[in-house]
Amino acid sequence: MAEIATDKNVTRGGQFLVKETKCENVFTPEDFSEEQLMMRDSVTEFVDKEIWPNKDRFEKKDYAFTEACMKKAGELGFLSVAVPETYGGMGMGFVNTVLVCDYISGATGSFSTAFGAHTGIGTMPITLYGTEQQKQKYVPKLASGEWFGAYCLTEPGAGSDANSGKTKAVLSEDGKHYSITGQKMWISNAGFCSVFIVFARIGDDKNITGFIVENSKDNGISMNEEEHKLGIRASSTRQVFFNDTKVPVENMLSERGNGFKIAMNALNVGRIKLAAACLDAQRRVTSGAIKYANERIQFNTPISQFGAIRAKLADMATACYAGESATYRAAKDIEDRIAAREAEGATHQEAELKGVEEYAIECSILKVAVSEDVQHCADEGIQIFGGMGFSEDTPMESAWRDARIARIYEGTNEINRMLSVGMLIKKAMKGHVDLLGPATKVQEELMGIPDFNNPDYSELFAEEKEMIAKLKKAFLMVAGGAVQKYGPDLDAHQQLLMAAADMLIEIYMAESSILRTEKLVKTKGDSNAAEQIAMAKLYLYNAVDIVTLKGKESVISFAEGDEQRMMLMGLRRFTKYTNMPNIIALKETITSKLVAENEYCF
Repeated sequence: MAEIATDKNVTRGGQFLVKETKCENVFTPEDFSEEQLMMRDSVTEFVDKEIWPNKDRFEKKDYAFTEACMKKAGELGFLSVAVPETYGGMGMGFVNTVLVCDYISGATGSFSTAFGAHTGIGTMPITLYGTEQQKQKYVPKLASGEWFGAYCLTEPGAGSDANSGKTKAVLSEDGKHYSITGQKMWISNAGFCSVFIVFARIGDDKNITGFIVENSKDNGISMNEEEHKLGIRASSTRQVFFNDTKVPVENMLSERGNGFKIAMNALNVGRIKLAAACLDAQRRVTSGAIKYANERIQFNTPISQFGAIRAKLADMATACYAGESATYRAAKDIEDRIAAREAEGATHQEAELKGVEEYAIECSILKVAVSEDVQHCADEGIQIFGGMGFSEDTPMESAWRDARIARIYEGTNEINRMLSVGMLIKKAMKGHVDLLGPATKVQEELMGIPDFNNPDYSELFAEEKEMIAKLKKAFLMVAGGAVQKYGPDLDAHQQLLMAAADMLIEIYMAESSILRTEKLVKTKGDSNAAEQIAMAKLYLYNAVDIVTLKGKESVISFAEGDEQRMMLMGLRRFTKYTNMPNIIALKETITSKLVAENEYCF
């Protein structure tokens, strides 16, 4: 298929680093349509009625209750949002898929995991890679909740190295079925699933192959007891054993040897959905902390009036706001890319696969940033509750435990950090993102004389947007220098890649917050968005500190002598404010609103 013509307003995957994005061209939560707001409210009503009041049942490992809630979600249509109407789904766009995943996931990680595993890696591989016959047979049952899906990739010796699995698939003499034998572990929904997506190796193939396997004890499928886990306690998680399990040849998913590609593309979608699944958890934890801080009296004063607590609340809300901004920005970019592909004549399957793959860098960025933010948010929630936060009688303790898995799911955060930079460099080498030109200009700028003119910062965010542009230069300087130094061996320098990834992550998250707020101000006016302005500025301030630290760490690791001194001087230039923001004042602006509203209100 011919390459899609590039609209001047379209920022392709990774291009945010080298192309200025206008606020009018990003999608934000304030842009939700009436339909999307109704969907959000319907999902929230379901969670508040069925999930939130029963948190204790999830914490007591009531797996049957998790399954029952999944069936109710199916009856309400929430399992079918991303499924095409042809196969019994709602056929909604990618933003709607992310929105439902966001708001259905905040009450407990147990249900969030069951929902995500089923709608994502349990259903999506068939929808996107299945034959017409496979989709007609399986997808309607999965979309309605009549059947549930699970995904069998991980093995005792194959975790991050997913393509190294030992599970074997052997073709029968009559050529009618494969016999699958092997062990899978950490399989979500295993205890109540009807169908598995199983990855196995045929012969000595280089890559694994995917299969659709119906769950039947009479077909050589057995399981260990439920795993006892730190969090997500009522999420069914078991080891699954296949012993000469017979699978019809027509149940091979896609082509022989295509399993690794299926697994990787499923993870791309899973990463942005995982980021979304952490957002409402942050909202609920932040709101719970605010309510408690307003009610808890110490020294004859609500603790929400103490600066130490107020600083925490401001940071919690700011991280959530940034996560929302970046997640919905990327979701709409993916949705638009899918639509463009379909307009060019691609099938829904092809369009969605390529649309998500285009923004794989952003998906990895989001997965890392939001999963770490939700953990920090829950940790601060416990701290605000004090001793009570450590008790199972409050929701903070379970939120903290549930959040921990998010940094491991869908590829560990370490893997995703390295992937984000690695994918960006590969895109540059393919000519999809021009890094060389901008990186060369940065090198020339380092050799030149700095501009000492006083800039005009009278317009809102003028300095902040200039700072974002300078942070991008800092990354290009570090990445360009690292590539020049190590070339194709850069992959071996993991600590350097991870430091560079932190710079990349902070740039995307900070820019998304600024763009969202700038767009909001243009419709509401700056006087009606004072708190959002403060959050955008606060996030950027913290991002600058991280870029400074990680940039310094990177430069010192690969540069020496005059080159090192020049790059460190450049880093100082690229991370220097002209007008340093008053951070305590920004936090006070944010927290005053939170405390007055008694909840996360953005």
